[in-house]
Amino acid sequence: MWQLSNGVRYYPWGSRTVIPDLLGEPVPADRPHAELWVGAHPDEPSTLSDGRPLDKAIAEEPDRLLGPAVVERFGARLPFLLKVLAAETPLSLQAHPTTAQAEVGYAAEEAAGIPHDDPTRTFKDPFHKPELLLALTTFEALCGFRPVEESLHCLAKLQVPELKPTIAALARGGLRAAVPQLLALSGRRRTQLVEAVAAKAATFVAAHDPEFINTYRWAATLAESYPGDPGVVISLMCNHLKLAPGEAVFMPAGNLHAYLSGAGVEVMASSDNVLRGGLTAKHVDLAALIEVLDFTDGKVPVIHPVLGPGGLRYPVPVQDFDLTRVHLDEQSGALTTRGPQLLLCTEGTAVLASVDGELTLEKGRAAFLPAGEPVTARGPAVLYRATTNLG
Repeated sequence: MWQLSNGVRYYPWGSRTVIPDLLGEPVPADRPHAELWVGAHPDEPSTLSDGRPLDKAIAEEPDRLLGPAVVERFGARLPFLLKVLAAETPLSLQAHPTTAQAEVGYAAEEAAGIPHDDPTRTFKDPFHKPELLLALTTFEALCGFRPVEESLHCLAKLQVPELKPTIAALARGGLRAAVPQLLALSGRRRTQLVEAVAAKAATFVAAHDPEFINTYRWAATLAESYPGDPGVVISLMCNHLKLAPGEAVFMPAGNLHAYLSGAGVEVMASSDNVLRGGLTAKHVDLAALIEVLDFTDGKVPVIHPVLGPGGLRYPVPVQDFDLTRVHLDEQSGALTTRGPQLLLCTEGTAVLASVDGELTLEKGRAAFLPAGEPVTARGPAVLYRATTNLG
């Protein structure tokens, strides 16, 4: 067992309170704290208590730290990354590729010699990036495309003349016709459309019209932060989710999503492949995005936990990761799994015990446990445990 030192990402959309409070630092912080990374991603690896970066330690002893089954399936790397995410303002609309798409895109950009830190680089690695977001506070997000009939009604209700081409494309050719058309609009037409949509959406909000009120409210808000951005109009065609603490949502490959506000624990495949589709000043690779997007429409299910070994487990349809919320009381309970584990304490104090001795995790601290390491834990505390889902 090792206690970890973990990196913080300071993006402008982050919160000055959530992560600093978790880490026991002064609140409000002097700059936004957006993400706390716990894991072995090479861009921000956690550091073991002996001073080694976790990714380097795994490369030195993959079979002992990951276990043979994980090495056989994923290679000599930790296949998941655990984060705490705190959004004070909205993130960009984005999607992530399948493994096959990531491998092809990464190989092409490597062959073209595009540096990894080039702002126009699209594929940072050859891996997919499915994600699970578990709400710690009330959490709002756009996630996947709502049923087309709903989108048509939502757009038509605004009675904005500039929306007629979008409505016609959606009615005739579905999302696969409407979304690329919006993203390809010229600057002036795009700005006029977004301004008109935002202004009309604001009037419905001001009138307290309940139908689509959250969708319209966010469209007006997003237009203030991202004037002239087609993502404002695309947001009208997305499912709007409002998660209560303890609820979760899974984002598979191709799912267009944007986190709007709130704090959560996020676990994902260990990748940094993000294809942006709007609500951003960063590079948008339109051709790659359209190739990756899943244009299937329909409601997105909210994931509720099931009782599993060690606590409340959030089932996902991928092998890369598995997330469990562990409530510890003062009695010791087993936390042993076949795969490697990342443990993050968010409440109380957890005491982990193995043949090597004891390790105390205060609030905001995390630990790495090698595969199959027999471990017990006691509290009172709340832990979030990420491991693999190989069965």
